Amino acid sequence: MSLVGNLEDLGLGDILQIVSLSRKSGVLSLHGRGREGRITFQDGQVIQAASSIFRENLGDLLLRKGLVEIETLRQALTIQRQGVRPQRIGAILAGHFGLSQPAMDAIVKEQVEKIIYNFFSWTEGTFSFDVGGQDELADTRFSPLQFMLEQGLNPQWLAMEGSRLLDEKRHRGESLEESPDEPVLDTGKLCDDIPVESAAILGEALPKMIDPSRSVLLVDDDDLTRQLLSEALRDRGYTVIDFSLGKDFLAAVETAVGEGRQPALLIDLIMPRLDGSGLLGGYELLEDIRKRFPGLTTVVISDFPNEETERRVRRLDVPVVVSKPKKNDVLGEHGRRALAALGETLAVLLDGGAGLPAAPLYDIGAELLRELGETGVAARGKGPESPGLRLLRGMLQELNNPALGGEISLLVLRFASEMMNRAVIFQVKEQEIVGLGQFGIEFSGEMADARIRRMRIPRNEDSVFAIALNEMAPMKLGPGSSHWDDYLRKQLGGDLPEQIFLGPIISEGTVVAVLYGDNLPEKKPIGDTEALEIFLSQVGLAMEKALLERRLREKTLSNRGSIISC
Repeated sequence: MSLVGNLEDLGLGDILQIVSLSRKSGVLSLHGRGREGRITFQDGQVIQAASSIFRENLGDLLLRKGLVEIETLRQALTIQRQGVRPQRIGAILAGHFGLSQPAMDAIVKEQVEKIIYNFFSWTEGTFSFDVGGQDELADTRFSPLQFMLEQGLNPQWLAMEGSRLLDEKRHRGESLEESPDEPVLDTGKLCDDIPVESAAILGEALPKMIDPSRSVLLVDDDDLTRQLLSEALRDRGYTVIDFSLGKDFLAAVETAVGEGRQPALLIDLIMPRLDGSGLLGGYELLEDIRKRFPGLTTVVISDFPNEETERRVRRLDVPVVVSKPKKNDVLGEHGRRALAALGETLAVLLDGGAGLPAAPLYDIGAELLRELGETGVAARGKGPESPGLRLLRGMLQELNNPALGGEISLLVLRFASEMMNRAVIFQVKEQEIVGLGQFGIEFSGEMADARIRRMRIPRNEDSVFAIALNEMAPMKLGPGSSHWDDYLRKQLGGDLPEQIFLGPIISEGTVVAVLYGDNLPEKKPIGDTEALEIFLSQVGLAMEKALLERRLREKTLSNRGSIISC
């Protein structure tokens, strides 16, 4: 089973947390802009990462760090090829040549982190997570010099650290892209006993001198547009610091003015407000800045022409709203050239020039495309996406909402409604399984919720629920034929579904609830439920957390009562 989607809709940090919380083993593949990457998980932990940008293998890393000689590496590869069951090269070097395993682990850990942190700059493309067994993941025959961690890294920690490093780069105005800072030694030739030649480092490019007085603060919530615009302005001699959030941008403006600097400001009109809601966050920023810092040169850009909004912007003494290409039009060579031309236009405005008339939205992107002989750049089609994947992100946030209280069952039913026509959530008690709530169940002359809550199925009797309780794992199966399966079918309306879904919710090692679903009145099987299964695993963890917090509160109150009584 595979979980697929688009990086524009679900960032790497969210993907890492989802895979981690599901505790699955498998491979996450990333594709975008001619690059490929792979992260390997075992029981929810990261054990390996590879990228088409960073081509170093374990041999390269060990040679560069001076931990092994080329001849030693050649001998280790010979041992690996001759073995009946291939071993990883690190295990051979430690077992046969006395290399320090902790030292090799530290090098591998550093490289895995480096590759994954670079993946955070991949803001477009597709991803897919394919579940695989441990034997399949541990196979080393396809890459003799691969590196893999014995003790995996926590994806949630990688997600937090990767996001932090990315934000720091943005604040410093550095490029989000990264390339290998060391030449790659062609240790792959060792496999054919061809001598390795080290690459000479001839020199480093001198940094481009930039006038610090020409500084620009840029805010735009589209990562690729922000990155390419920043690069275009830097090519024209500006120092650019870019931001994705309005609050960070506003704080930087306050700091700059407080230090006596007068940066030019470039604001995207259509973006979330400071509180994360709405669409006209750029206008909100513009209003605030015009009141507090009226002397700063300010330019507004937008990819959505709107006459009323443009009038409101002009009332704030900004004579023109400059158009930028739409998000999908940025992709490809034509889009990059459009943004380069936009950078030229913005440079005139940021220098205080009057190169553009105070007229309606100036569509520089469309103008350039017409010059190039294009009537428009077709939006690149997104890849396929697993059902419910976008919903999963918001649902996980809701699940962590402390104000949720006892409404977890409603979240489960809401999520299930995206996957199937009908669903019922049952509570698993010590002796019986009891109905709690439903969606999609209809009866004439009777409230469905009331009927569901009257349902009782013995826990230890033969039924499809007994299978789910025993397996403790989500499953799709045909309707059962026992007495209690007939009871279940009649209570839910009497029709026979082609297939049913059972999703146990596990808390503290015990099944505390089961989600039942089918597609009646349609006679069709259940579709892809991977995202729903991940969510159900997190529901169990949320229940554990809520139970622990309740116990702590009760213990605290008990301790206070003891103190008072004393």
